[in-house]
Amino acid sequence: MRLLYTIWCAIYFVTLYLVLFPFQFVFLQRDSWKPIAHKINYIWGMLFFIGVGIPVRVDRRFRPDPKRTYVFCANHFSYLDIAAMGVIVKNYYAFVGKSDVKHIPLLGYMFAKLHVQVDRSQPNSRAYSLAKSIRTLASGRSIMIFPEGGIRAPEPPQMVPFKDGAFTMAIQQQVPIVPVSLLNNYQILPDKSPVRFHWHPLRAVIHPPIETTGMTPDDVERLKEETYKIINDELMSGKKVVA
Repeated sequence: MRLLYTIWCAIYFVTLYLVLFPFQFVFLQRDSWKPIAHKINYIWGMLFFIGVGIPVRVDRRFRPDPKRTYVFCANHFSYLDIAAMGVIVKNYYAFVGKSDVKHIPLLGYMFAKLHVQVDRSQPNSRAYSLAKSIRTLASGRSIMIFPEGGIRAPEPPQMVPFKDGAFTMAIQQQVPIVPVSLLNNYQILPDKSPVRFHWHPLRAVIHPPIETTGMTPDDVERLKEETYKIINDELMSGKKVVA
């Protein structure tokens, strides 16, 4: 049954995107239209979770102001995290992610047009993506990033140490960090072979923001540690609840 459920999830995911892509393609052609393309991603994510029967349960301890700019930081244990963030966070944001996505037909086109790519094999790519992210924040658009730098945790829900990029850009632009704890995506879609979907309600927490007003580059380490602790404490608490 789990294999059949996985096949259904994959077929539905692709079919749904094929149906929505022509509309998204149109709205990707102009920068002023891109917020609508982003909204289509939200619709795609919501319809996906509804179609596969996974409830999305978000503890919104903070409701981000759609008119403000933020850096959203979340833990990353599963490829489902990207789709989850698309429905959890309703603000208009650019996702910072691996450039490998650009090789996926249609989805890669959308990603290249709408988000910030990082090619970790290129020495200058991180500097370029950081500069582009800072320009994005300066334009008034939020950033969403997984500060672990990929799916690296050897045993979820324990995170690996965060990288500096998210905190450097937030301090430079004086915008708040919003921590997000993705509590159980690794149980729904584990990062291991064979790929299998497991049915669980998706659970997440949007934490109150950490203001960066008045911070300097000397505060990057402190900001990084505070964000890590907020997300990690929730993950550890969630683990006890599950157990």
